[in-house]
Amino acid sequence: MELISQHAKKIMEGCKERARDVGLRFQDDSLEYIVTNRDILELSPKTMIPTLYDYWVQDVEVLRESGRYELFPSNPYETVINTRPPISFYNDNNPDWLNVMIFYHVIGHIDFFQNNLFYQHTWDYDFTSKALSDKRLISQLRSEKGRWVDYIIEFAKSIDNLVGYFSMMSDQRKLSVTQTVTLVDYYFDIFLQVEAKVSVPDYFKEIERYNLLQREHPGSAEQLFLEEVRSRYTEFDSYWQKYQEHGKTADRYDLLEFIMKHSSFLNQEENRWMKMVIEVVRNTSLYFQPQIRTKILNEGWASYWHEILFLNDDRICGHEIDFARVHAKVTSMRRIGLNPYALGMHLFCFLEKMADKGRISSEYRRQQDKRKRDTFDSGAGTGRDFIFNIRKTYCDSMFVSEHITQDFVDEHKLFVAGRTLNEQRMTWQYYVKSRKAEDYRNMVLDFLYHPPCIDFETTPENHLHLQHLFEEKPLVRDYIAGTMLGIEYLWGGPVILDTFEPVKKEIAKEADDTVKTETPRQEIGWQKIRYKMRDRQLSREEQ
Repeated sequence: MELISQHAKKIMEGCKERARDVGLRFQDDSLEYIVTNRDILELSPKTMIPTLYDYWVQDVEVLRESGRYELFPSNPYETVINTRPPISFYNDNNPDWLNVMIFYHVIGHIDFFQNNLFYQHTWDYDFTSKALSDKRLISQLRSEKGRWVDYIIEFAKSIDNLVGYFSMMSDQRKLSVTQTVTLVDYYFDIFLQVEAKVSVPDYFKEIERYNLLQREHPGSAEQLFLEEVRSRYTEFDSYWQKYQEHGKTADRYDLLEFIMKHSSFLNQEENRWMKMVIEVVRNTSLYFQPQIRTKILNEGWASYWHEILFLNDDRICGHEIDFARVHAKVTSMRRIGLNPYALGMHLFCFLEKMADKGRISSEYRRQQDKRKRDTFDSGAGTGRDFIFNIRKTYCDSMFVSEHITQDFVDEHKLFVAGRTLNEQRMTWQYYVKSRKAEDYRNMVLDFLYHPPCIDFETTPENHLHLQHLFEEKPLVRDYIAGTMLGIEYLWGGPVILDTFEPVKKEIAKEADDTVKTETPRQEIGWQKIRYKMRDRQLSREEQ
């Protein structure tokens, strides 16, 4: 691994100037390295962070990927990491013209890292330096405690997806309660969602009720509204007082933090070193949370800009066909499956065009006549500003839920594929299952990162009681025993888990039910299950 040549660095500085001219914003400094395929194989398990702490699973990943590379050789083009300054890696097999194209892609990523609000907790420090400090701490503890350090890392990593990422984001301003939260804010933002746990329709009804009072009684609307709240929820004032005393509600969804604070085992003097290891794992997970949650947006944004900037760069003369070939491989829309690069890029292009024509408006949405919809053009010309706002404020789930519309699905001829079994050839045959935007949107949402939501509390016997807030997505049973074993060790006592598992019901038979599909026609019910880990023995009980 070595720094790029001064000639290539000069070219890339020119790329930065062109990128800033079209509105991208990023810091001046950056580091670029030329790496071999072997370097990439060794760095990939560490998420391309050379200073990340060592862990035995990383060695297993290197061996696995090395074997795969020998069977299926490939040359990854680039990787960029969100550090200060940002570091990017370029394959030593890339020609100069390709590195120019790739650097435009990298600039798109850097702009996204440094301006998207979901990354704001990463803006104030250099993660590579912090990772190096953590690596030295882990190495020192490993020399003192031996293999127990790896056990603690493994136990912590089994639940490192249950960190309070959104709670951490809400605490970024570090202001007092009186400065940040009013009584009405507390009612809508915390009480209704966390304590009362009202449904989404009821939540919107409360907002409408508040807005109606604001229109009818502008001077006394808040007082009248809170009087109605107190008459409906007699416990409201006590919850508000408790919130003020603690500054904020306890983070009920960060299991690692809860265990570190309340585990009597970890708080024993001889075990306090374990909390340092867990904190390293937790902070690393929090750092990478936004990258997991913005895959489509991030790759789509970078692909959108590398196409625009590279095609307008006179240095590509003679390489147009080469560019078209590489670009098509990266951004082609798959008929089966999902390509986040392509979906994100085409969504940005689509939304820019829609905003330019004024079609991101209630007037356009109310229009029912297809001919008028096809010719609708208010000349708004706000497309570029609109997509820059999306880059700043959206994550993947918001992006997909709001902007995969029927117009977008129809324009790109997208569909959800199903499959049937050809019994003669014993092969799956694919067919168009649905062309509805709702079905395609749900397919993409199922692809997104969505960790389980686990609430927890301690029982009078000092058992840790975990409650899976079920969303009809069951936990993977193969991992329950190992995960609960690790939690029991960290907690220092028995652990209880309440969850749901699918149960088969009678198959709905039909007269023409002769086609075998990937999922038999049957109704699925959900059975509440209680798992209990005590003295490293797991029991399972139906509730």
